[in-house]
Amino acid sequence: MITLRRSDERGHTKLNWLDSRHTFSFGDYQDPKYMGFRDLRVINEDRVSPARGFGTHSHRDMEIITYVMEGAVEHKDSTGTQTTIVPGEVQRMSAGTGISHSELNPSKTEAVHFLQIWILPGRQNLAPSYEQRSFDPGKNRDRWTLVAAGNGRDGAVTVHQDVSLSAAHLLAGRQIAYRLKPDRHAWLQVARGAATLNGTVLKAGDGAAVSQDKILEVRALEATEVLLFDLA
Repeated sequence: MITLRRSDERGHTKLNWLDSRHTFSFGDYQDPKYMGFRDLRVINEDRVSPARGFGTHSHRDMEIITYVMEGAVEHKDSTGTQTTIVPGEVQRMSAGTGISHSELNPSKTEAVHFLQIWILPGRQNLAPSYEQRSFDPGKNRDRWTLVAAGNGRDGAVTVHQDVSLSAAHLLAGRQIAYRLKPDRHAWLQVARGAATLNGTVLKAGDGAAVSQDKILEVRALEATEVLLFDLA
């Protein structure tokens, strides 16, 4: 069974420096029908103006993944981490017992476009931690690349939950498949481009919840970037 979440149906926050689309309830956008899917709690698609960003703020008991598509995000947090995240890199921050951080666009001329993803942790009160890895999309085109996983296997960042996140960059006309194990669920998010999921057309910003289907077939209608969450 596939349930669609269309891009233009998402929540929207528009400020003079931020354009953010919310797949699930977040901040002032609250919809009881969209409080998350399984342990996936937030997918925000953010566009931040040059030299602007999210000032220092705090989180706890959440696994936070930052996935940059264009531009760069400058990250600082209370663990002493200070780094820049660019396309091809994935950042995981475990808020645990509490962490404060900021996310800024260091460019003075170009906007940054990224996804911020929140996943509920398997345990509360973890020690706050941070991890960042590079994944070369050119070496893994037209195939799934594991970028985050509960056990950190195959070079993925470690998420403290029974979930895996794979990304794929597909050329137009290419097709890949994903097999779901029994009692598993999936969320497919189209980051950019357009594709079909088991024959259903999805465009940039669209998402789809999948349950009971054993095989997911993704076919790119144009150059496309997709994320796939495999969830308990």
